Amino acid sequence: MELGTLLGNEALKQRLSTALSKGQLSHCYLLSGPEGSGKHTLAKLLSAAMQCTQERKPCCRCPQCRKALDGMHPDIITVDEPDKKGVSVKLVRDACADLYIRPNEGAKKIYIFPRAQDLNPQGQNALLKCIEEPPAYGVFLLLSDNASRLLPTIRSRCVELRLSPLPDDVLLSALQKRLPDAEIQTLRAAALRSGGYLGQALKLAQENASLLPQTADFAAAYAARSSGGLLRVLVPMEKLKREQLRPILLQWHALLVSALTAQNGQPPLRPESSAIALSRSSAELLAAADAVKEALTLLDANVGAAHLCGALFVRINSHS
Repeated sequence: MELGTLLGNEALKQRLSTALSKGQLSHCYLLSGPEGSGKHTLAKLLSAAMQCTQERKPCCRCPQCRKALDGMHPDIITVDEPDKKGVSVKLVRDACADLYIRPNEGAKKIYIFPRAQDLNPQGQNALLKCIEEPPAYGVFLLLSDNASRLLPTIRSRCVELRLSPLPDDVLLSALQKRLPDAEIQTLRAAALRSGGYLGQALKLAQENASLLPQTADFAAAYAARSSGGLLRVLVPMEKLKREQLRPILLQWHALLVSALTAQNGQPPLRPESSAIALSRSSAELLAAADAVKEALTLLDANVGAAHLCGALFVRINSHS
């Protein structure tokens, strides 16, 4: 089975290759692992393998594979509403009804649940009826970052594929290929903080690859314990729009968390975090991080930028 684009997880890939060569793939898989562990990559590759028309599957070149990998295959259906907090029982029932319409062009009809843990008990019970005795062409791929939230009756009918952390050298090499311009210190720190998962490491590294001007100024003012400097950063931000404020505040929060964890022995994501960690106490850092987090909550509640920045200054400055 050509699963090279899924890094690491050699035992899991060998297990799937053996099952595929023997024609013993299950009709229901539970792909489990934290965010960024490779569940979506594996789901695409597994779907392609089931639709592939070549001897070595997935070949990643035939039309069936290409459609599967590009998210364009008519017989691979994603069951989700990304803008909703949960996955409604109606979606599950619609998928179960659709299951009994034969595949349009593929060998299988595959239903992917990207957030299986967000199915409520009613949705899981509706799904259970589908996976107990599906038609021969029916396949279910349940992706979950918290498999314990699925009912035991669901889990007992799935073959679980648990994604593992990547070896340090594999993870760092992958980060360097994807982010060739990032500083090696940032990549190493991101790799360590990610727990070995590429998606999380990429997110951490990208968030800290380059600082926005407001973040650089905030870091300098906060490390220098300068109330005036902090005020000079925040006052112009009162005129920014909501979509402009969010990335700035997210960087501030990441910087403060990095400084806090640096005090506990983890490598900082950026040198600015080191400077902040040396000049501030853990209590101050925790209070500032909480203040920025609260500002992000207020931002989502459509609180005005002027009020938000004023409140943020008061909260951070009061703990200095």
